[in-house]
Amino acid sequence: MTPGAGRNADSPAPRSADVARLAGVSRKTVSRVLNNEPYVSDEARRRVLAAADELGYRLNHAARALASGRTHSIGVVALGTAGYGTASLLVHIEHAVRDAGYALRMINTPDGDPKRIAGAVETLLEQGVDAVVVSEPVVEGEVSLRVDVPVLFLGAPPAFTAARTLSVGVAAHQLARTATEHLLDLGHPTVHHVAGPQGWYAAKDRLEGWRAALAARGAHEPPVIEGDWSPESGYAAGRELASDPDLTAVFAAGDEMAIGLIHALRDAGRRVPEDVSVVGFDGNPVFAYVTPPLTTVRQPFQAAAREGIRQLVHAIEKPDTDLPPASDPPVELVVRGSTAPPPPHQG
Repeated sequence: MTPGAGRNADSPAPRSADVARLAGVSRKTVSRVLNNEPYVSDEARRRVLAAADELGYRLNHAARALASGRTHSIGVVALGTAGYGTASLLVHIEHAVRDAGYALRMINTPDGDPKRIAGAVETLLEQGVDAVVVSEPVVEGEVSLRVDVPVLFLGAPPAFTAARTLSVGVAAHQLARTATEHLLDLGHPTVHHVAGPQGWYAAKDRLEGWRAALAARGAHEPPVIEGDWSPESGYAAGRELASDPDLTAVFAAGDEMAIGLIHALRDAGRRVPEDVSVVGFDGNPVFAYVTPPLTTVRQPFQAAAREGIRQLVHAIEKPDTDLPPASDPPVELVVRGSTAPPPPHQG
């Protein structure tokens, strides 16, 4: 039968309820079939497609997906954390995906375990996404997976093989170097570092940026103290550092650790910034309103997300062409009241 032959020209456009009624299935099943989702029997899928064809029913993008083999959706695997940096990056990924005209499907992996990441990717593939974004994966363990759609790794190198692999950074190494150089430029002889957990690429990049800045200036590299991104771990690091009479400057790998660090230093009688200068990392706007206001480096979440999704959409829509030239994310130092030259007797 010719599509649409089941109704006359003056009839209203068919709806999904009409398709469901003719096919003898629920409207949810019609939606699943037209969006190319799993968990629909072959017989139900055949009846829905036949009914849609008979009625001349087309559901905007879902119908196009049937014709093109694409669902116009992008899946995101994210670390399920409420931390400012991770959450901000996810917000900008969502905006960039929707601005590109794609639907978003997201799965959180609470601990970044490789098996959980693999399972999340496989679930997204079963749902028929056109591409996958892996946001800030952790270092530890290998992800045993091979994916037949483009995959974007944001903030980390590729962790598994895909049809086309893309990687876009957030300039963590350069931001850490800029934070450290700011303190050295103020006249501090060296800069201590409170690092993030070394199971994260983000923490490793910041650690290497700090080391590169010290090495370039010929400054002594003090022992690293590892935190876990929390203010509590920053406070513990501050209690340990406060006993060092030569301490004048600290770069913390996260703003929340920096705030905990400052609190511990003040409890130990060390003034910030008169005795010890502190720089954070992330650019959380809340910490412009603490005492002292925190000097920090601002992560380019929006720029990184937009650049990554721009490249990913190109890989989806023009798979046989070269990717467009990538633009570098901005590096921004926000100087506030937590940094100053070292005390005269130590400068």
